[in-house]
Amino acid sequence: MSKAPRPVRADGEATRGRILEAAGRLIAASGFADTTSKAIAAEAGADLASINYHFGSRGGLYEAVLAEAHRELISVDTLRRIAALDEPPEDKLRRIISGLVEAATSHEGWPARVLGRELLLPSVHIRVLRETELPPKLAIVLGVLSEITGIPPGDPALFRCFISVAAPCAMLVVAGRSLSILGEDFIDMPREVLVRHLHGFSMAGLAAVGREYRQSKDAAPADQAGDGTPSAG
Repeated sequence: MSKAPRPVRADGEATRGRILEAAGRLIAASGFADTTSKAIAAEAGADLASINYHFGSRGGLYEAVLAEAHRELISVDTLRRIAALDEPPEDKLRRIISGLVEAATSHEGWPARVLGRELLLPSVHIRVLRETELPPKLAIVLGVLSEITGIPPGDPALFRCFISVAAPCAMLVVAGRSLSILGEDFIDMPREVLVRHLHGFSMAGLAAVGREYRQSKDAAPADQAGDGTPSAG
Protein backbone atom coordinates (compact mmCIF):
# COMPACT_ATOMS: atom_id res chain seq x y z
CA MET A 1 0.00 0.00 0.00
CA SER A 2 1.50 3.31 -1.09
CA LYS A 3 1.94 6.07 1.42
CA ALA A 4 0.00 9.28 1.08
CA PRO A 5 2.19 12.27 0.10
CA ARG A 6 3.43 14.25 3.06
CA PRO A 7 1.71 17.62 3.31
CA VAL A 8 3.88 20.73 3.09
CA ARG A 9 4.35 21.93 6.62
CA ALA A 10 3.57 25.55 7.28
CA ASP A 11 6.56 25.81 9.60
CA GLY A 12 8.78 24.49 6.80
CA GLU A 13 7.61 27.24 4.47
CA ALA A 14 8.17 29.77 7.24
CA THR A 15 11.73 28.51 7.69
CA ARG A 16 12.34 28.75 3.96
CA GLY A 17 11.06 32.32 3.97
CA ARG A 18 13.28 33.29 6.90
CA ILE A 19 16.34 31.83 5.22
CA LEU A 20 15.57 33.62 1.94
CA GLU A 21 15.05 36.94 3.71
CA ALA A 22 18.17 36.56 5.86
CA ALA A 23 20.27 35.63 2.83
CA GLY A 24 18.94 38.61 0.90
CA ARG A 25 19.83 41.05 3.68
CA LEU A 26 23.32 39.65 4.25
CA ILE A 27 24.19 39.33 0.55
CA ALA A 28 22.97 42.88 -0.07
CA ALA A 29 25.31 44.11 2.64
CA SER A 30 28.41 41.98 2.00
CA GLY A 31 28.03 40.23 -1.34
CA PHE A 32 27.53 36.54 -2.06
CA ALA A 33 31.22 35.58 -1.89
CA ASP A 34 31.60 37.00 1.61
CA THR A 35 28.33 35.65 2.99
CA THR A 36 28.64 32.19 4.52
CA SER A 37 25.91 29.61 4.94
CA LYS A 38 26.66 29.63 8.66
CA ALA A 39 25.98 33.37 8.88
CA ILE A 40 22.75 33.00 6.92
CA ALA A 41 21.54 30.15 9.10
CA ALA A 42 22.33 32.11 12.27
CA GLU A 43 20.56 35.20 10.94
CA ALA A 44 17.50 33.13 10.02
CA GLY A 45 17.44 31.18 13.30
CA ALA A 46 17.78 27.93 11.38
CA ASP A 47 20.31 25.12 11.14
CA LEU A 48 22.72 24.62 8.25
CA ALA A 49 20.89 21.52 7.06
CA SER A 50 17.81 23.65 6.38
CA ILE A 51 19.63 25.50 3.60
CA ASN A 52 20.36 22.30 1.71
CA TYR A 53 16.89 20.95 2.45
CA HIS A 54 15.05 23.97 1.03
CA PHE A 55 17.48 25.17 -1.65
CA GLY A 56 19.76 22.27 -2.47
CA SER A 57 22.97 24.19 -1.90
CA ARG A 58 24.39 27.61 -1.07
CA GLY A 59 24.39 28.36 -4.79
CA GLY A 60 20.77 27.28 -5.05
CA LEU A 61 19.90 29.64 -2.23
CA TYR A 62 21.63 32.51 -4.01
CA GLU A 63 19.72 31.80 -7.21
CA ALA A 64 16.48 31.83 -5.22
CA VAL A 65 17.53 35.18 -3.74
CA LEU A 66 18.24 36.60 -7.20
CA ALA A 67 14.91 35.37 -8.55
CA GLU A 68 13.02 36.84 -5.60
CA ALA A 69 14.89 40.12 -5.95
CA HIS A 70 13.95 40.32 -9.63
CA ARG A 71 10.30 39.65 -8.78
CA GLU A 72 10.40 42.38 -6.15
CA LEU A 73 11.86 44.79 -8.71
CA ILE A 74 8.99 44.04 -11.08
CA SER A 75 6.81 40.95 -11.28
CA VAL A 76 5.24 39.21 -14.25
CA ASP A 77 1.79 39.76 -12.71
CA THR A 78 2.41 43.51 -12.45
CA LEU A 79 3.53 43.69 -16.08
CA ARG A 80 0.52 41.68 -17.23
CA ARG A 81 -1.84 44.02 -15.39
CA ILE A 82 -0.18 47.05 -16.96
CA ALA A 83 -0.22 45.53 -20.45
CA ALA A 84 -3.95 44.73 -20.11
CA LEU A 85 -4.93 48.30 -19.17
CA ASP A 86 -7.21 50.18 -21.55
CA GLU A 87 -4.84 53.11 -22.05
CA PRO A 88 -2.28 54.28 -24.61
CA PRO A 89 0.94 52.25 -24.73
CA GLU A 90 2.88 55.40 -23.87
CA ASP A 91 1.12 55.49 -20.50
CA LYS A 92 1.82 51.80 -19.97
CA LEU A 93 5.52 52.43 -20.52
CA ARG A 94 5.42 55.25 -18.01
CA ARG A 95 3.89 52.91 -15.41
CA ILE A 96 6.61 50.34 -16.05
CA ILE A 97 9.38 52.91 -15.72
CA SER A 98 7.77 54.35 -12.61
CA GLY A 99 7.65 50.94 -10.95
CA LEU A 100 11.29 50.27 -11.78
CA VAL A 101 12.41 53.66 -10.49
CA GLU A 102 10.43 53.19 -7.28
CA ALA A 103 12.01 49.81 -6.63
CA ALA A 104 15.53 50.80 -7.69
CA THR A 105 15.67 53.97 -5.59
CA SER A 106 13.98 52.64 -2.47
CA HIS A 107 15.90 53.41 0.71
CA GLU A 108 14.72 50.17 2.30
CA GLY A 109 14.88 46.52 1.37
CA TRP A 110 17.57 44.32 -0.13
CA PRO A 111 16.34 43.29 -3.63
CA ALA A 112 17.73 46.23 -5.63
CA ARG A 113 21.07 46.07 -3.81
CA VAL A 114 21.41 42.32 -4.43
CA LEU A 115 20.63 42.77 -8.13
CA GLY A 116 22.97 45.75 -8.32
CA ARG A 117 25.84 43.66 -7.04
CA GLU A 118 25.08 40.82 -9.45
CA LEU A 119 24.77 43.14 -12.45
CA LEU A 120 28.00 44.88 -11.56
CA LEU A 121 29.96 41.62 -11.18
CA PRO A 122 27.91 38.85 -12.81
CA SER A 123 28.35 35.29 -11.56
CA VAL A 124 27.30 31.98 -13.09
CA HIS A 125 24.15 32.27 -11.00
CA ILE A 126 22.82 35.10 -13.17
CA ARG A 127 21.55 32.32 -15.43
CA VAL A 128 18.45 32.04 -13.23
CA LEU A 129 17.45 35.53 -14.38
CA ARG A 130 18.17 34.81 -18.04
CA GLU A 131 16.42 31.45 -18.04
CA THR A 132 13.40 31.93 -15.76
CA GLU A 133 12.74 35.50 -14.71
CA LEU A 134 13.54 37.65 -17.73
CA PRO A 135 11.92 35.85 -20.72
CA PRO A 136 8.22 36.25 -19.76
CA LYS A 137 8.79 39.84 -18.63
CA LEU A 138 10.72 40.68 -21.77
CA ALA A 139 7.89 39.39 -23.96
CA ILE A 140 5.39 41.69 -22.24
CA VAL A 141 7.59 44.79 -22.42
CA LEU A 142 8.42 44.12 -26.06
CA GLY A 143 4.69 44.01 -26.74
CA VAL A 144 4.27 47.49 -25.26
CA LEU A 145 7.26 48.82 -27.21
CA SER A 146 5.84 47.28 -30.37
CA GLU A 147 2.59 49.17 -29.83
CA ILE A 148 4.53 52.42 -29.47
CA THR A 149 6.92 52.02 -32.39
CA GLY A 150 4.96 49.90 -34.83
CA ILE A 151 7.93 47.53 -35.03
CA PRO A 152 6.75 43.90 -34.90
CA PRO A 153 7.89 41.57 -32.12
CA GLY A 154 10.84 39.49 -33.25
CA ASP A 155 12.43 42.30 -35.22
CA PRO A 156 15.97 42.98 -33.93
CA ALA A 157 15.22 46.71 -33.97
CA LEU A 158 12.60 46.20 -31.26
CA PHE A 159 15.05 44.39 -28.98
CA ARG A 160 17.50 47.26 -29.44
CA CYS A 161 14.72 49.57 -28.30
CA PHE A 162 14.29 47.45 -25.18
CA ILE A 163 17.99 47.74 -24.39
CA SER A 164 17.88 51.52 -24.75
CA VAL A 165 14.84 51.82 -22.48
CA ALA A 166 15.99 49.31 -19.89
CA ALA A 167 19.64 50.36 -19.60
CA PRO A 168 19.04 53.56 -17.58
CA CYS A 169 16.79 51.63 -15.17
CA ALA A 170 19.46 48.96 -14.80
CA MET A 171 21.98 51.69 -14.08
CA LEU A 172 19.79 52.92 -11.23
CA VAL A 173 19.85 49.43 -9.75
CA VAL A 174 23.64 49.25 -10.02
CA ALA A 175 24.10 52.75 -8.60
CA GLY A 176 23.05 51.73 -5.11
CA ARG A 177 24.31 53.57 -2.05
CA SER A 178 26.96 50.99 -1.22
CA LEU A 179 28.05 50.37 -4.80
CA SER A 180 28.74 53.74 -6.38
CA ILE A 181 29.90 57.20 -5.39
CA LEU A 182 27.07 58.46 -7.60
CA GLY A 183 24.46 56.43 -5.75
CA GLU A 184 23.15 59.20 -3.52
CA ASP A 185 22.90 61.62 -6.45
CA PHE A 186 20.54 59.22 -8.19
CA ILE A 187 18.65 57.88 -5.21
CA ASP A 188 18.00 61.29 -3.67
CA MET A 189 16.71 62.75 -6.94
CA PRO A 190 12.92 63.35 -6.83
CA ARG A 191 11.39 60.18 -8.26
CA GLU A 192 8.73 61.93 -10.31
CA VAL A 193 11.41 64.08 -11.95
CA LEU A 194 13.43 60.97 -12.74
CA VAL A 195 10.41 59.09 -14.11
CA ARG A 196 9.40 62.06 -16.27
CA HIS A 197 12.92 62.35 -17.65
CA LEU A 198 13.39 58.64 -18.37
CA HIS A 199 9.94 58.37 -19.94
CA GLY A 200 10.41 61.46 -22.11
CA PHE A 201 13.87 60.37 -23.16
CA SER A 202 12.60 56.88 -24.02
CA MET A 203 9.62 58.17 -25.96
CA ALA A 204 11.79 60.50 -28.05
CA GLY A 205 14.11 57.64 -28.94
CA LEU A 206 11.28 55.22 -29.67
CA ALA A 207 9.58 57.78 -31.91
CA ALA A 208 12.80 58.27 -33.88
CA VAL A 209 13.42 54.53 -34.27
CA GLY A 210 9.80 53.87 -35.22
CA ARG A 211 9.91 56.65 -37.82
CA GLU A 212 13.15 55.28 -39.28
CA TYR A 213 11.64 51.79 -39.39
CA ARG A 214 8.55 52.97 -41.27
CA GLN A 215 10.65 54.99 -43.71
CA SER A 216 12.85 51.98 -44.45
CA LYS A 217 9.79 49.81 -45.11
CA ASP A 218 8.20 52.45 -47.34
CA ALA A 219 11.42 52.96 -49.28
CA ALA A 220 12.17 49.26 -49.80
CA PRO A 221 9.87 48.69 -52.83
CA ALA A 222 11.08 51.86 -54.56
CA ASP A 223 14.70 50.75 -54.19
CA GLN A 224 14.11 47.57 -56.15
CA ALA A 225 13.91 47.41 -59.94
CA GLY A 226 11.42 45.16 -61.66
CA ASP A 227 14.04 42.48 -62.25
CA GLY A 228 15.01 42.30 -58.61
CA THR A 229 18.18 44.38 -58.96
CA PRO A 230 18.67 47.75 -57.24
CA SER A 231 17.27 50.62 -59.27
CA ALA A 232 19.61 53.20 -60.77
CA GLY A 233 17.94 55.95 -58.81
